Amino acid sequence: MQSIIEAKQLRRCFGKIRAVDDVDLAIPPGNVIGLIGPNGAGKTTMLRALLGLTGYEGEVSVLGCSPRSQRHKMMNDVCFIADTAVLPRWMRVRELLDYVSGLHPHFDRAQAEDFLAGTDVETHRRVGDLSKGMTVQLHLAIVMAIDAKLLILDEPTLGLDILFRKRFYEQLINDYFDGERTIFVSTHQVEEIQNILTHVMFMDRGRVILYESMLDLEERFVEVHALGDAVTAAAAIPHIGSRNILGGKAFLYEDVAPERIAGLGDARVPSVSDLFVAKVGG
Repeated sequence: MQSIIEAKQLRRCFGKIRAVDDVDLAIPPGNVIGLIGPNGAGKTTMLRALLGLTGYEGEVSVLGCSPRSQRHKMMNDVCFIADTAVLPRWMRVRELLDYVSGLHPHFDRAQAEDFLAGTDVETHRRVGDLSKGMTVQLHLAIVMAIDAKLLILDEPTLGLDILFRKRFYEQLINDYFDGERTIFVSTHQVEEIQNILTHVMFMDRGRVILYESMLDLEERFVEVHALGDAVTAAAAIPHIGSRNILGGKAFLYEDVAPERIAGLGDARVPSVSDLFVAKVGG
């Protein structure tokens, strides 16, 4: 299988609004893709279409299956965590593990219990009595104990403090990602996941405006910190964005010849968040 997710002319409309506007995707297996966009960009709608949770137009294939007509088969190898963990609040944790054991053919209960042993989640407690952070840990324990090929995360750490967020992504990479599975994560906390990404995707107004590997980003984009008189010379070179810094301005260039910016200031690889602001906000 060359691509774990393929989409051609994927579209989802709500009345006259195109929440997802003719998106083409080809996502290879064994990668961690960060989906980044402002509120209302269409990220959640696109992910829900890939999961078969909403209608869509166009052609979509996930793990070789149609999310519309083969969702049951597809979900044997796909896991999903939304921004609000949807777990039965009336169940005790051990009852939830019993339930998933009988529901999913690829669930390893012992592995889930081993993961929970390193958290504050006690199996005798009701899910509804857990904090938001504990609920996310419980959800992650269940997901990581399922031998799935694709994990889709939609703002999985929304509302959690920085310690929980850091622990979540560490556990995800150290205990789940094995170089063969694929993780597709939508988040606004760009800085926290930049170091784990292999690819980045920007969405705005329903369209994918950038999809690159992190290695290609380093080749295509450069940020120059120009100070003093160099600011005027740097501003004269076509750039995709700029911002004020102490004593000067930072300019972000795309596909610029190195000799054109030589001597203008400190050149560095831009952060994903600065690149996003430049591409979306200018």
